[in-house]
Amino acid sequence: MSRTDITIIGAGVVGLAIAYSISDLGLDVTIIDKHDSFGREASSRNSEVIHASIYYPQNSLKGRLCLEGNKLMYRLCKDYCIPYSNCGKLIVANNKDECNQLNGILENAIDNGAHGVRIVNKIEIFEIEPNVHADSAIFCPSSGIVDSHKLMEFFEQYSKSKNVNFVYNHEVKELSFDNKDYRIIVKDKESNEFQLTSKIIINSAGLMSGRIAELLGIDIDKHNYRINYHKGIYFRVNRNLDKYPKALIYPLPPESGSVGIHTTPDLYGGMRLGPHFFWSDEIDYSVDNTFLKYFFGSAVRYLPFLDIEDLKPDMAGIMSSIQKEGEMMKDFVIREESDKGFPGLINLIGMESPALTASPAIGEYVKEIVMNLIRRLR
Repeated sequence: MSRTDITIIGAGVVGLAIAYSISDLGLDVTIIDKHDSFGREASSRNSEVIHASIYYPQNSLKGRLCLEGNKLMYRLCKDYCIPYSNCGKLIVANNKDECNQLNGILENAIDNGAHGVRIVNKIEIFEIEPNVHADSAIFCPSSGIVDSHKLMEFFEQYSKSKNVNFVYNHEVKELSFDNKDYRIIVKDKESNEFQLTSKIIINSAGLMSGRIAELLGIDIDKHNYRINYHKGIYFRVNRNLDKYPKALIYPLPPESGSVGIHTTPDLYGGMRLGPHFFWSDEIDYSVDNTFLKYFFGSAVRYLPFLDIEDLKPDMAGIMSSIQKEGEMMKDFVIREESDKGFPGLINLIGMESPALTASPAIGEYVKEIVMNLIRRLR
């Protein structure tokens, strides 16, 4: 049986950022993931946007950690040559009613501390992106995009340099606590079983985070830890790429928990539109032409040059949401569970967008929890 001080379950961008942040504490750290490498789920199936903290509720962890993560993300990218672009974002409005709605969004963004956000008129929109049609817009200069794979690769390699142990192709099957240590049983792809004990467990399992909490006997319905699959699909632009904006172009949010179908330029000359979200009962990454006309109709309002032939199905991702269909956006759950009888267990539940942007700040937030735990458990 192996022993470790800290076990991180899940090697998505959040788990990797935590490993990076705690790797300098001089502790034995092991990170476990059921896939053959890092970021195989939501962390590699998203828009790769660096958000500015525009939409999130006041005083929420989402708003605070997104804002802090925005600053830390750009610093990391500059210091460690991680590919990124501070391309900015326009949230566009195309009639009087939509223009009036911009004021509420701007007020929320300013209250959240988003840097430099302002309303721009039609002339300024043309100067920023001449091919975009809008009567008015909010300009977000601190928004951007990052190569999420290179970011995760950096977190992994840095952590390995600090002797963090990575265990891929192993899935957590059982968890128990004996009032002193956590006992973890994992199985590899050949169903070989291994055991390890750990003083601290960090549950960063994304889509499986609710199940991991449940393995210890936590009532995930009572505590609102049950994960609901919020699937987002994308269409890729395959023609006339020279006409597409370099900035991120977003419509007004159509509903709670959605930011609408927006442009998603990548760092290598490509372009996607999306995501369009809907609720799913299963983890399914398929995309077909079913939503082609919907994508076209949504985007042509602000991209008047768009032809339906420009689009083809691309990829899908699934966010690990704790809100249910029809509910308002819920905040991140990041908490140490001593009050539930599990000292040393840190649950991260519902780590959906803006978790990529917030990941460096989440790592630092969890590091503070870990340092407090070490002082208590000694």
